[in-house]
Amino acid sequence: MSDERTIGQRFFCFILFCCYLAALIYFLFFSESLGRTFSERTYHYNLIPFHEIKRFYTYAHRLGFGAVCLNLAGNVLAFVPFGTFLPLLIKKCQNLMRTLLLGFEFSLLVEVLQLLSKVGSFDVDDLLLNTLGVLIGYIVFLIMEGCRKKKRKKKR
Repeated sequence: MSDERTIGQRFFCFILFCCYLAALIYFLFFSESLGRTFSERTYHYNLIPFHEIKRFYTYAHRLGFGAVCLNLAGNVLAFVPFGTFLPLLIKKCQNLMRTLLLGFEFSLLVEVLQLLSKVGSFDVDDLLLNTLGVLIGYIVFLIMEGCRKKKRKKKR
C-alpha cells in the first residue's frame, strides 16, 4: 500500500473489503433467491473449460437474458472488488500476477466449498470468469492509482 494513505483510509478500505466478502459469501452460499439451499443433494460439476459459457450462449434465447447475465456477467462482476481492494490493502498485491493468483485461489476455494457443501456447483468456467473479474478489478485499481498520482502531482 502506498505510504501516502492514512490509517483511516486503510481502515475504511479494510471494512469495505470485509463487507464485500461477507456479501459475496452470503450470495454464493446462503441466498435463497439464487437457489442456494441445502435441499439439492446431488453433486454437479463441470471440468471442461468454456462448456457452461458456450451452453449459456447457445441457449440464451431459452434461458432468458436475466439468467445469462446472472451467470456470466455476475461471475465476473462479483470478483471485480476483490481485484480492486486487494492491491489497496496489501502492498505485495500491487503486482498483477500475485493478485490474479490470489483471486484464482479464492475462487477455487469457493468452488470446492460449493461442491463439498452441495450448494451451487463446481464449475471450471466460474474460475475463469471470476479470475477475469479480478483482472478487471486490478485494472480499476491501476486507474484509481493513476488518478490519485495525477491529483497529488497537481497539488505540488
